[in-house]
Amino acid sequence: MPNPGSILSATAPAHNTRTMPHTAAAGRYASMTYVRSGRSGLRLPRISLGMWNNFGTTRGWDTQRALVTHAFDRGITHFDLANNYGPPPGAAESAFGRVLAGDLRHYRDEIIVSTKAGYQMWDGPYGDWGSRKSMLASLDQSLHRTGLEYFDVFYSHRPDPETPIEETMGALAAAVRQGKALYVGISNYNAEQTRAAVIALRAENIPLTIHQPRYNIFDRKPEDALLATLDELGVGCIVFSPLAGGLLTERYLEGVPPGSRAAEGRWMNSSDIGEEYLATANALADIAERRGQTLSQLALSWVLRRPEVTSALIGASSIDQLDRNLAALDAAGLTTADLAAIDEYARQH
Repeated sequence: MPNPGSILSATAPAHNTRTMPHTAAAGRYASMTYVRSGRSGLRLPRISLGMWNNFGTTRGWDTQRALVTHAFDRGITHFDLANNYGPPPGAAESAFGRVLAGDLRHYRDEIIVSTKAGYQMWDGPYGDWGSRKSMLASLDQSLHRTGLEYFDVFYSHRPDPETPIEETMGALAAAVRQGKALYVGISNYNAEQTRAAVIALRAENIPLTIHQPRYNIFDRKPEDALLATLDELGVGCIVFSPLAGGLLTERYLEGVPPGSRAAEGRWMNSSDIGEEYLATANALADIAERRGQTLSQLALSWVLRRPEVTSALIGASSIDQLDRNLAALDAAGLTTADLAAIDEYARQH
């Protein structure tokens, strides 16, 4: 892994831009619904934009800029980052910081920016996991890359099996006290770990505002205990991978297209697109078509059906894709018959 100095120098935001700042659409809030995160005062859009794997060297600057500004014009006020998002690690934070400084600087108070720490970012024992040293050093690096004075939400990206949860949660609390974060969150924690995190944060007099688990038609594990636990504790939920990394989209309904993640072996490979997948995905696409939706729109409607879910976190590689996914918010609610039909093809884990 590169050392932190090389990451910072390679990905520090360019705050000077020669383009005219973006003027946001006047009606940007008319078509978006905003829901409170648990029992907090923080309201999030029903669909948020995530920058994992789509912001960095794999996308041109003009595309990245257009996606962020268009999302804001459509009422998406929440932009989700992590220290290691790119590629390379750190690039997504730098790219977003550049858009914010050049196009959206007048709208900072209308925007929620979140980031995370917990995956490896630099060499040595302090560039990974959830120690106080790692968490707060990573936070300072993320602030530098984005050019921000604070993040709206700072997450522990994953539980650390070798660090007391009180230490990791204490680092999140310290970020709030230092004025570097307004709210705190966790991601990839199970129900028991979530309960322990809430207890540790209460000892710091800091509430847990939000949890970010993986949840989709092909991965229903949060239904086992996590969603009920979040509801009981008053913690919001923003789900990542609602489209199962592209498996719940139209992209693979006829096989593996060139240039796709499966074709390139990024996070999945062509062996994942077998006969069983194709039969299942096409059956779900038929259900979606009967509802006047695409498969991806159906998948978003499905995760948003749960009252515990505050927001669904999506990625996008084009404005057209983003708009098609946002159309899921205009669909009629899923009926009992719809849910029963989906359950025939949904996977519990």
